[in-house]
Amino acid sequence: MIKNIEACIFDLDGTLVDSMWMWPEIDREYLGRFGIEYDDNLKNEIDGISFHETAVYFKNKFDIDDSIEEICKDWENMALDKYKYEVKEKPGCVRFLEHLKSKGITMGIATSNNRTMVEAVLGSLNMRHYFDAIITSDEVKKGKPAPDIYLQTAKELGVMPHKCLVFEDVVAGIKAGKSAGMKVCAIEDDFSREVRQKKKELSDYYIDDYRELL
Repeated sequence: MIKNIEACIFDLDGTLVDSMWMWPEIDREYLGRFGIEYDDNLKNEIDGISFHETAVYFKNKFDIDDSIEEICKDWENMALDKYKYEVKEKPGCVRFLEHLKSKGITMGIATSNNRTMVEAVLGSLNMRHYFDAIITSDEVKKGKPAPDIYLQTAKELGVMPHKCLVFEDVVAGIKAGKSAGMKVCAIEDDFSREVRQKKKELSDYYIDDYRELL
């Protein structure tokens, strides 16, 4: 899989770390503050878009009076404790990162999350030192499924897109990687199990967890 590959670029949530479970909890709790009932279809509507774009979506869809900045700050505060104390790596992840490092393959992160939370979870799991570039969707023009974030990460790493291998757990992210002209390995995650077949169709490779690659 990594033959002729110079860089691996990873999504964060659901790909490097097992954290997708917490976002519906946060959305449900947050909307509950306004007396709004959480709808399970919501996750499909916001899949892949940036943290800031999601706040705009919530404000408009649910007619929330708080500013975009206030919404983002509330979510950040709700998520930070979970990132620091509850979120774990995906099975075999760190061993695989060590394997890539031993092969001289450069690594980066391209995430729809915001930088504060990315740094919090990477610090908690002692994973930050593996990555030479971290780009968030708030730092590019368009979030996933647009290719912007993967192209920007490749540029930061100094690697041509066709020499990059993307690891992703959701359809929007897989589409973003493919649109960037990169190979994509989809990874199993409970949060996206209902679209498993679609993920397999869109990606070049599919794994249940990183231990398959060791």
